[in-house]
Formats: sequence, structure tokens, C-alpha cells
Amino acid sequence: MSETLVKTSLDDSIYTITLSRPQKRNAVSDRLLAALEEALVATPDGTRVIILAAEGKHFCAGLDLSEHQHREPFGVMQHSRGWHRIFDRLQSGGIPVVAALQGAVIGGGLELATATHVRVAEPNTMYQLPEGRHGIFVGGGASVRVADIIGPGRMCEMMLTGRILDAEEGQRLGLSHYVVDEGESLAKARQLAERIAENAPMANWAMVSAISRIANMASDDGLFTESLTAALTQTSPEVVARIGEFLERKGQGPRR
Repeated sequence: MSETLVKTSLDDSIYTITLSRPQKRNAVSDRLLAALEEALVATPDGTRVIILAAEGKHFCAGLDLSEHQHREPFGVMQHSRGWHRIFDRLQSGGIPVVAALQGAVIGGGLELATATHVRVAEPNTMYQLPEGRHGIFVGGGASVRVADIIGPGRMCEMMLTGRILDAEEGQRLGLSHYVVDEGESLAKARQLAERIAENAPMANWAMVSAISRIANMASDDGLFTESLTAALTQTSPEVVARIGEFLERKGQGPRR
């Protein structure tokens, strides 16, 4: 019987994808990546939010070095681009993704985590880019996503020294958005997913599709794209109803 590396479940409009390789600290192998991509491709119609979680004590300990194989330069580049394709689908698939983090979020695991939009960490979460110790370079998108979050200088220092960031420092730098008590990351991720699912689907799509792209544009192009995105979202019929509801609640304070 083949090993189940990724488990999925659907509850209302929330689709949970769970890495299921706890005996290997959910280290990334080619088979795990393929299973993750398959789960993403199979996202059910009507899904409003995806939760990315992991079984066991660790979210993802990075590249499974026990399965590392020698490749020629072109093969390494193709392999890296495969990681990019899958993580891009996660980040730019048009559906918000909330990650529940615990334990090791290392190397490729950090690259995976930073492809999500909202990240919840437990107190034992630790972040590291140990590629320098292995004589390799990142290949799953860290030079873009991690560097965008913590800055290229700090990312370079993490790679050079193998420094480990704890949950508190990781949140301060933006690697997580919430730190919760031990064992509560998945429950908090679910709570946030339910809140996000209440938003207009087109607005959620716009936020997860446009913001990261605008960040890569020149200012004038970004502002123009912002206007186009606003035109798409603000003219939908659902907006009229939502604004009407807001006006009826005027004076009652912000909605939580």
C-alpha cells in the first residue's frame, strides 16, 4: 500500500491540506511535493480558504537530504523550477492560504510557509536557512519570498551563519502573523480561515492575486494595476449589499 504523504479534507468552504510525513519531520521529498501539487490541483469548487497544516511536532524540516540525488546543472534548475511552480500555485492560486506552524520551519519548509498568506506559529516554532552548512543555495523561492519579508541582508546573514530564529523573533520579523499557545495553531488557523471566508470571494481573490504582483512593479505601474483591481472588485453586485449592511450598522463600532 502506498504511503499517504498529504491528507486533505473539506469542511464547508475551507479546504485543509495536511503534510503527513511526521516520522521524517515532514521533510520535502519529490513525492511529497508531487502529492502537495496534486492536492492543490484537486482543490474543490467553492473553496474559499485553504489551511496548510502538518502532522507531528514539526511543520517541515526542509529538503529531505536522504533522498538528495546528484543532478547536472540543467537538472538542478528544472528541479528548482518545479518547486517554484508548486509554491506559486499556493501563493497565486487566487485562494487565501492560512498556515499552522509548529516546530521546525527550516529551509524548504520556510520557503513553503512564506508562500502562504497568513501564518500562525506555536511557541516552539523555529526558523532556519541552513543551506550554507550543506554547501548549497536556496531553490524553492526563499531569495524572493523570505527576502521580501525579512530583507535580503538578514536573509543572507541567516544563510551564512545558520542562525535559528525562535517564534517570538520570527513574528517580530514577519515570518508569522500570530503566535498562540502550544497545540493551538490549527484551531487559530481555522478561526482565521472562517473569518476570511466571510469576505467577498472576489475581494479575497484580488488581495492574494494583486498585492504580491504590485510589489514587483514600478510605482506608476503598481498604482495603475491597483486602480484596475479596484474597478473589478468595487463594481460587483455583492459590494452594494455589503456597503448597505455597513451603513445600517453605522455607529455600532468596527465589525470583528
